[in-house]
Amino acid sequence: MAATAGDIDAGYAGFLDLFARGRFWDSHEALEGLWRDTGSDFYHALILLASAFVHVERGNRHGIAAQLAKTAPILQRYSPHYLGLDVDRILTHAAECRQIVAENRDAPTEAWTVLVPVPRLVYDPSLIRGDELELEL
Repeated sequence: MAATAGDIDAGYAGFLDLFARGRFWDSHEALEGLWRDTGSDFYHALILLASAFVHVERGNRHGIAAQLAKTAPILQRYSPHYLGLDVDRILTHAAECRQIVAENRDAPTEAWTVLVPVPRLVYDPSLIRGDELELEL
């Protein structure tokens, strides 16, 4: 039987909702407790991803690049999809964002929200693999 949105933790669902609404700090906070309780590297990667977009909002080029660089190696372990997310799509987007940051080193602080596109994290129950430890916790 395929997992549904009701099968995922409320903290994870909250993260996805807040991230989709561009509330990156709040999405990070929504997942932080769950990550600390479970020790999930996948949740940690999503927190780092949200943090990268907090840095986008703040115009912090170094913070964007650093957080995306931390995110990628963790998410690669969950490719191609995990817990209802298209991990490969997230990885591709993160690589594109890192390239944008590298090519625009001299961009002014206020330019980053225009230069760096926000990824869409679309939960799709058909992308549940069935081996996600987070579903068992």
